[in-house]
Amino acid sequence: MATNTSKPQAPPQAIDLMTLPLQQLNQVKNQITQELQHLTTSFQQLKTAQAKFKDCITSIKNGLSREEGTPILVPLTPSLYVPGTLASPDTVLVDIGTGFYVEKKPDAAQEFYKNKVEELGRNLTDLEKIVQGKQGNLGAVEDVLRQKVIQDSSKAGEGDEGPG
Repeated sequence: MATNTSKPQAPPQAIDLMTLPLQQLNQVKNQITQELQHLTTSFQQLKTAQAKFKDCITSIKNGLSREEGTPILVPLTPSLYVPGTLASPDTVLVDIGTGFYVEKKPDAAQEFYKNKVEELGRNLTDLEKIVQGKQGNLGAVEDVLRQKVIQDSSKAGEGDEGPG
């Protein structure tokens, strides 16, 4: 009979920032700053993806008002379009990711993109909470850094006050 030898991980313990030396505080500050930059970049990428999915919904709605054979511009890249004709207003090709396309009815395609927009909205909300927490951590580290620098400079000033 096999037993599970893995132990549940304990939650991270809080560290008293005042006990850390200046060099270590600077390292913590730099690490949090890098994490914030990464998270902010990820947040912007999710927002961009969400906007693209919203554009897809709009494109489907606008494309439905056209008849078969209507001249259209087909996007090959975000900035390159080629002329084409609308084959059928009854179906659309939906990019489901990694270069795969599926033919769907317009209502189903709109629902697919609507679900994507909602999912990204939830992810953005979660990521925003994480970013706010990291910003709070960064503020705390910066406060302690300032206090330590003031303490060190006042200690150095006290040492200079000998008889003279």
